[in-house]
Amino acid sequence: MLDTDEEKKILEMLKKVLDPELMVNIIDLGLVYGVTFDAQGRQIDVTLTLTSPGCPMGGIIIEDAQQTLENNYPGSEININLVWEPACSIERLTENGKAELGYS
Repeated sequence: MLDTDEEKKILEMLKKVLDPELMVNIIDLGLVYGVTFDAQGRQIDVTLTLTSPGCPMGGIIIEDAQQTLENNYPGSEININLVWEPACSIERLTENGKAELGYS
């Protein structure tokens, strides 16, 4: 759950980050588990997972998320925290994600 308008804004920015294999953004894929924004410390923390531990595009996705936030928050510390629990699952897809992947 996002607590601030700034965290909601960050989530919207991350919709620009696509999984290059699926061509669906990481928000609609349900890969982003959390975002925190600390304005005083100028720090953004994003917790996300990948579709699988062996995802060949994982590095590209993480770098794209990092660059997207660095471009919009210059001078802020951006931390992308990769986690594997809970694992990526169809249940985490948004309605848009399900539609784009043909699940609806």
